[in-house]
Amino acid sequence: MTRTCDSGCATACHDPTTASCKAPATATNTSALPRGAVPAPTSPHFLVPGRAAAPLLYSNTALSFWGGVDATTGEVIDVTHPLKGRSLAGNVLAIPRGRGSCSGSLVLLELAVNGCAPAALLLEEADQILALGSIVADTIFGARVPVAVLGERFATLPTSGDVELDGSRLVIKSASGSPRRMVIPLAQPADSVRLTEADEALLAGARGEGAAQAMAINRAIAALYGAEAFVDITQVHLDGVFYTGPAALRFVQHFASIGAGVAVPTTLNAVSVDLERWRALGIDSTLGEEGTKLADAYLSMGGDGASMTCAPYLLPSAPSLGEQVAWGESNAVIFCNSVLGARTQKYPDLLDLCIALTGRAPLAGVHIEAERVPTLALRLAPALAGVDDQLLWPLVGYHLGRVSGARVAIVYGLDKRTPRTSDLKALAAAFGTTSSSPMFHIEGVTPEAPVGRFPPPSSVQEITAADLLDAWRTLNTGARGPTPISVVALGNPHFALDEFEQLARLVEGRKRTARVTITAGRAVTVQAEEKGYLAPLAAYGADIIHDMCWCFAPRAGESGIVTADDRFLVTSSGKYAHYGPGILGRPVLLANLAACVDAAESGTIDVRPPAWLGGADVEVGEEP
Repeated sequence: MTRTCDSGCATACHDPTTASCKAPATATNTSALPRGAVPAPTSPHFLVPGRAAAPLLYSNTALSFWGGVDATTGEVIDVTHPLKGRSLAGNVLAIPRGRGSCSGSLVLLELAVNGCAPAALLLEEADQILALGSIVADTIFGARVPVAVLGERFATLPTSGDVELDGSRLVIKSASGSPRRMVIPLAQPADSVRLTEADEALLAGARGEGAAQAMAINRAIAALYGAEAFVDITQVHLDGVFYTGPAALRFVQHFASIGAGVAVPTTLNAVSVDLERWRALGIDSTLGEEGTKLADAYLSMGGDGASMTCAPYLLPSAPSLGEQVAWGESNAVIFCNSVLGARTQKYPDLLDLCIALTGRAPLAGVHIEAERVPTLALRLAPALAGVDDQLLWPLVGYHLGRVSGARVAIVYGLDKRTPRTSDLKALAAAFGTTSSSPMFHIEGVTPEAPVGRFPPPSSVQEITAADLLDAWRTLNTGARGPTPISVVALGNPHFALDEFEQLARLVEGRKRTARVTITAGRAVTVQAEEKGYLAPLAAYGADIIHDMCWCFAPRAGESGIVTADDRFLVTSSGKYAHYGPGILGRPVLLANLAACVDAAESGTIDVRPPAWLGGADVEVGEEP
């Protein structure tokens, strides 16, 4: 829970009854927000060298490979992306960067092994998540996907043409426009990482073959981060514990088979299935059995079997302000940095395991104080100051992610509010779908941005009702006006204790006609039972699924979670409203928790913006 302490600074406290401030003295230091700070130009270079010759597939919109690309076919399934329906297979894909999930590395790995990966990637900005997928595909399976960063030259690319990468330069022949032939020299990746004696010993096998191989991968990716050294970390949260295909399973089983074990406490993300109920839920035996094998491999290396949650910040083991950790799972990374004030990069799946096996992470990015300073400022419009609607938080997060890109942003104008854990969870999760940044600040709310530490610069972007209406429209594709719904999808990320309390109060004495399914971590469910929140939910008929989360629900018709007859779903999660349509093949509509309960009772929801966004009956898109 986040609160403001008596001394006036904002700090993240796990115990809301704590009277004293937990923030260290450095958190109240005052420094001006950099005005007009411009990063040094990026010279075109390889992240992963290689050769390719294929047609150009171009978009100026970042793409999350997980939840946005089918790993078995290469088709773009993100319904919000301009390339929806196009195949990446055999094309040179040019995008500014990845976005969203840390699991893009897993998807690129599966694409490469399945023979449907892009021939190469051309990026505006470095993306270590995608680069790692290529490195592992090459190291383990001999299936390399070249990755090049073009920096400012990305803006000069044509939108179509033929591409050649020859290992030292990029050549594009455009069918139209000027120039008809573009040549961009590409530098090779640099390696300036300094190793300690302990690092050298790890590489030499002092702690076994598993730790040695993991450290070799660590070293390769550290150079891509521009790290000059490694840092000891105190804990890891592993993201890629869910089944994406045989390649990732083989990678994890390889380390388990050679006796590798975690070097630091390691929690696990949600897995592919409820390990106790997957057969009863009608989940395909292949997914159930392969997903269980993957979870077992992680458990055999020392992963915490009691965790299995996409919201590890809700666990008692959540890190403290300033603690150096290594987390995967995009919403968890963002909450960890932003709300808890601990320090972690947005670590790719597979690399998070290598860090867990060594206890060492690249000292780069937001592990470093200077990289946590905001370089983008936004303010909630005064007209929205009186809005009291849970939807405000995911909509602000979704818009903030869109405009932030890879930058660390600070938001002003929310300091008079007292957000619940679930509010900040909703903001962080929605932010993570549209941004590649690992964190944000909210003045007066998050622990590293007490009022006055970062005075607003002269130029501050305003977050307007029009911005949030645009986010609402994007997240409500496929329906307008009164719409029948048969499933209410709650708990993405996993339900928090305050959400259990709210839902228990809302459903008291109510009936439902639609199915209400909650995904939650077992630890939080135990807390909810102790508080008496589960009894009214059981009487109401809500179903609680553990271990997995909604993001891993099979496609409609492939399980009893979402059947072929279910046409529309409603959720309180901005994250799931974004990813759900591509994952399920069904529209997933966004509403606050109270409206979700109303929809569950009536079996209908009126899809129109809330009154504070205008309330008009607007066109919101075609059904996917």
